[in-house]
Amino acid sequence: EFDVLLYDLTSTYVEGAAQKNPMIRRGYSRDHRPDCQQLVIALIVNSEGFPFSYETFNGNRVDVSTMETILRMVERKYGKARRIWVFDRGIVSEENLAAIRKRGGQYLVGTPRSQMKRFEAELLKDDWVRVRPEVEVKLVAIPQGEETYILCRTAGRKEKEKAIRKRFSTGMEDALKRLQKTIATGRLKDRHKMERRLGKIQARHPSVNDLYEVSLRDTAEGVRLSWQMKEGRKTWRESREGAYLLRTNIKAGTAAELWAKYMQLTEAEASFRALKSELSIRPLFHQLEPRVKAHVMVAFLGYALWVTLKHLLKRRPAILPQPSASGEENTRPLSPMKALALLSTLQSADIVLPTTDGREIRLRRITEPTAEQKSLLNQLSLSLPERLDTHPKCSVDSVIA
Repeated sequence: EFDVLLYDLTSTYVEGAAQKNPMIRRGYSRDHRPDCQQLVIALIVNSEGFPFSYETFNGNRVDVSTMETILRMVERKYGKARRIWVFDRGIVSEENLAAIRKRGGQYLVGTPRSQMKRFEAELLKDDWVRVRPEVEVKLVAIPQGEETYILCRTAGRKEKEKAIRKRFSTGMEDALKRLQKTIATGRLKDRHKMERRLGKIQARHPSVNDLYEVSLRDTAEGVRLSWQMKEGRKTWRESREGAYLLRTNIKAGTAAELWAKYMQLTEAEASFRALKSELSIRPLFHQLEPRVKAHVMVAFLGYALWVTLKHLLKRRPAILPQPSASGEENTRPLSPMKALALLSTLQSADIVLPTTDGREIRLRRITEPTAEQKSLLNQLSLSLPERLDTHPKCSVDSVIA
């Protein structure tokens, strides 16, 4: 079903100059290869990861500017429908959300953290709903508004952000102490140099700079550097850590249901991982635009087969021949990568017998599958014949003459 569409973008880089390809440009590299020019790829999948469509953009195309093009492309190919779009905050803009509403669509999107300040009071309340052991959510309705906001916070994310803040705070305070010691010992007396040194420290720690009140004051003993933590800012930062904000115009659904729907966006991220690793969409070695687009199309078709195999494997987990420690049969779903690697060892061979009149008798046989291979073939409802008949026009038979 494609009533819920997950939309995300990635990039792939090209080896070479690709001077004759106008789409290859330098831009934000998600592959950590800023030295290479790239191509931006937009992918639309459903909540189960099945591909709906894709589009290619110039390598310097900004994420937020792709939404209108995608909406027009989907309408042109599949017609108008009341679809639910799910995408992250990198694609969110008021113009994009207005375009979806204009088409009668719905959205569930991530929101920049800068908007979380509006919900400071809600963050401090205790009316959160626990949807998982480490995840809490709550609905926040805007008075006289068409939208609903969902506040979410996770324990693991909170600990991570707290550790990051502590590391940067410690680094900034250590740098301030060194500057303070340099000023106190008289090794730095120029006021302008003090201010420049202080400015450099603040520039190196932008994520925690707003937490401190720093001042250079003239005293009888000379210039004195002092700082203190802003308690209000610290309290706000601690309440915000681990939290993120979702935004939707969907009227029905609880906070838990909307959060679960948004988390399906991980299927789009998994799609890109498969495209980049197993399906080798990166790097690009083609230089001409038609060949680059053909490479992307083949990778997209390969992903369609990949996700189909993934769901076939999920329907009934393979029964491994080795029992578990409890003595019961061990079952687990195989990944497409593992399944293809397991089946790749099945091979056919030709037995060639010369006859007395100068001709050959060729018998084609297939290797005996292992217990694990038999289990996988049974899971996929496939059976191997005892012998494979050679096609009269097969290239391997051309030598028999």
